[in-house]
Amino acid sequence: MKTTKTIPTFKNENEEREFWENHDTLDYFDKSKVKKVRFPNLKKTTKSISIRLPVDMIDALKVKANSMDVPYQSLIKMLLQEGLSNKRA
Repeated sequence: MKTTKTIPTFKNENEEREFWENHDTLDYFDKSKVKKVRFPNLKKTTKSISIRLPVDMIDALKVKANSMDVPYQSLIKMLLQEGLSNKRA
């Protein structure tokens, strides 16, 4: 077991942020006691974008999405994710 340093008390979040930007967390936490946790209900942060697509492409997306019983914007996200995943391999 590793001896760890004591975490100081902070006056505010800015002080705490500055502290952690300049100190290694491994000096303050015993890595052997770390437990893996899951947060299954967290949703990814999304951001709206605007993209111009040809009308016939949008129509084709809507037809395909309808046949799959999914919203067409969800289909677009699925196709983008699939494309990104194929590039990583």
